[in-house]
Amino acid sequence: MGGAFPTCTDVNDFGNKLFSNRSLVREWDQAVQYKKQVRSTVSAYITEEEMGLEAVLAPINDAYPETYIDKLGRIPDINLATADMGSVWAMIGALDSIKMAGWTPKETQSEQTGVIVGSGGAGNLILRVAWQYFFTHGAKSRMAGSHTVDRTMFYRDAANISCLIKNRGVCEAIGSACATGLGNIGYAYRLIKFGLQDRAIAGGLEGTALETFIGFDGMMILSKGFSPEESSRPFDMNRNGFVCSFGAGIVALEEYEMAKARGANIIGVIDEYFNNSDGDGDMFYPSFGGQQRLWKGLMPDKGLRPDVVKMHGTSTPVGDSVELLSVVDALGHDGYHMCAPKSQFGHMLGGAGSVEFIAALLMLQKQMVLPCLNSVNLNPELENFQKAPNWTGPMEPLQAYRDLVPQKAFAKEINRVACLNYGFGGTNSAMMVSRDI
Repeated sequence: MGGAFPTCTDVNDFGNKLFSNRSLVREWDQAVQYKKQVRSTVSAYITEEEMGLEAVLAPINDAYPETYIDKLGRIPDINLATADMGSVWAMIGALDSIKMAGWTPKETQSEQTGVIVGSGGAGNLILRVAWQYFFTHGAKSRMAGSHTVDRTMFYRDAANISCLIKNRGVCEAIGSACATGLGNIGYAYRLIKFGLQDRAIAGGLEGTALETFIGFDGMMILSKGFSPEESSRPFDMNRNGFVCSFGAGIVALEEYEMAKARGANIIGVIDEYFNNSDGDGDMFYPSFGGQQRLWKGLMPDKGLRPDVVKMHGTSTPVGDSVELLSVVDALGHDGYHMCAPKSQFGHMLGGAGSVEFIAALLMLQKQMVLPCLNSVNLNPELENFQKAPNWTGPMEPLQAYRDLVPQKAFAKEINRVACLNYGFGGTNSAMMVSRDI
């Protein structure tokens, strides 16, 4: 596993900070400079400098990067020329994952090795250059450079990884809003399970971009009114929105018997993946029924019970409540805990599912449950939707499940983690991952 994690040097630093109950959210100077134009000014973001990158700025405007230089020499210039910042993170994460997996060049470049990586948004920082040259300054289209398309197409992250590692198998990108990261890993798992590939690089990301941030800020669904470290507060009764953040999570998947035979260091074993749609025609509102069906698909025989549920937990008023109650409906009140990694680093959108999957793997490695920071007070009263005559879920308030939602990390035997992620359009994804015993 590998990737890009706010304020962290690598995945080990990421894990150490998470299990130390640290928040990676901070005031974002790029948002602050717009003063009253924006509501929220906090994010868990990543700068070029923090990733060892140097932006080559456009001569027309010194705020727009035309390409990047990798000061640590990890990515060749020819690959940097076709990449936006998020794609650079994805390539770095892929190289780190391959190194950790111990794949040989022959295995990596095989027809049986796939790349399944996607992101939530376009390469916004790159598109700025094209817009400025063409629309504002009236320049000819060629003045925007010859790489606007390949640096902003949806498939750019998978394409750049594939060109870097030279695999000969599947190369695709799956987009499912905030379920993208987990969905790409799930799709890669299915390719391996069905015998179409032996191994795959998979995951998701969201590159730092103010355009993405202001889009959600304009919807008035971002957190405001709290200090940066207290802004992301899943399940707390005073939550008022999520923290828009950025990062990348990339993992190396391999068919189990092959990995076992070559003596690989197996971090986790995917037991099951299931995804569905709400089917109620609502783009945004969470569906309890959709999540009920998700759990039934993930645990069709009730045999694979998790010790920890890695929640989607965004800090939105209704979403958190519906999710917590759907988990209780599926698993009851005993034998597991819930954790919400977004409480520590916000919502990474297209990268959320894969970065949080890495957080789940770290829990399996360290045998510790991650916290739900800032979940100070859970609602002692029923949610409004629980009072509706058609409600079929649990009839206790969220506060009744206080013991399932820890505010600090703690040690516990963890054999299996369930990972949940949802997205606009009513898309739902769930994965069960276990430690190799």
